[in-house]
Amino acid sequence: MGIYLNPGYTGFEEIRRDVYVDKTGLISYMNTLIGKPKPLVSFSRPRRFGKSFDVNMLCAYYDLSCDSRFLFEDLEISKNESFRKHLNRYNVISFDVTGFAPDSKGNETDIISNIRNTLLKEVREAFPDIVDENENNLGRALYAAVSKGNEKFIFIIDEWDALFREYKDNNQLQKDYIIFLRSLFKNRDLTSKTIAAAYMTGILPIKKYGTESALTDFREFTMAAPDVLAPYVGFTEREVLDLCGKNHLDFEEIKSWYDGYSFDNVGSVYSPNSVMQAIERKALRNYWTASETYESLAAYIGMDYKGLKKDIIRMLGGEAVRVRISKFQNDMTSFKSKPPCPPA
Repeated sequence: MGIYLNPGYTGFEEIRRDVYVDKTGLISYMNTLIGKPKPLVSFSRPRRFGKSFDVNMLCAYYDLSCDSRFLFEDLEISKNESFRKHLNRYNVISFDVTGFAPDSKGNETDIISNIRNTLLKEVREAFPDIVDENENNLGRALYAAVSKGNEKFIFIIDEWDALFREYKDNNQLQKDYIIFLRSLFKNRDLTSKTIAAAYMTGILPIKKYGTESALTDFREFTMAAPDVLAPYVGFTEREVLDLCGKNHLDFEEIKSWYDGYSFDNVGSVYSPNSVMQAIERKALRNYWTASETYESLAAYIGMDYKGLKKDIIRMLGGEAVRVRISKFQNDMTSFKSKPPCPPA
């Protein structure tokens, strides 16, 4: 068991000790992809929507270095026919990209090499008789381990898009990052032989960063198009009703505060962090602004691109502003369009 290679089930065990909403159906979906072409998933959501919870859950389920059955036996996944087949079966490599960010900007040139070298070190240490101590290519190291009969690897990456958000003007860093990702997930000779599946989560969609050439093999799910993963974006209305009943909260009040999204075949979806904070504190507040500031959006609002500021003011005043979100062509550094509004 290491920090990044086979990190165990501790993170998910801590989550299970608290109030837990069962989202193990996500595991069932991931299991359907293993052994098939493109077993790679990118699932983007806003901050405070349980992304890291999913990372801990997936690590605990797949990690072969531990026996985590007791954490899942009472959950939805245990009733799925794939439960035993994939439980604790794979080598797991999991990391949060923000954990490799330097203390100050302007000193980010070594981020990619730090990620690569750190993962390589743990792989060499885990397979000392198989992976040469001088091997400096992560893909070849993974292949060497698997070629000697060891189980394939599952990659679980949190905040995959952090370098594009935090260093949006550093084109060389972004290019190096794309090359790194391509070497793992778009390597015709190595990827299918070494990687059983991959799950990446972040805040904004892949297309927002112009990286489609590097990540086209990923099945992408977003807030605009969550598709089959819609039930795992946040808390569904049924789940919130259940939580309110168990914790003596007024569901209609909760709905008026935190019902912010609606998806086909799922209905209303709630902010998990806000609902859980309300349960813990027995008070309804705007918990998102307590953990996130408006300053992160102020620069974009201030641009007033094609009336953006006016639209924001209208929404703050209670008006509805209709936009066609599927047609946006904007990214972190440039604005190219304001899609026409759909008919009312």
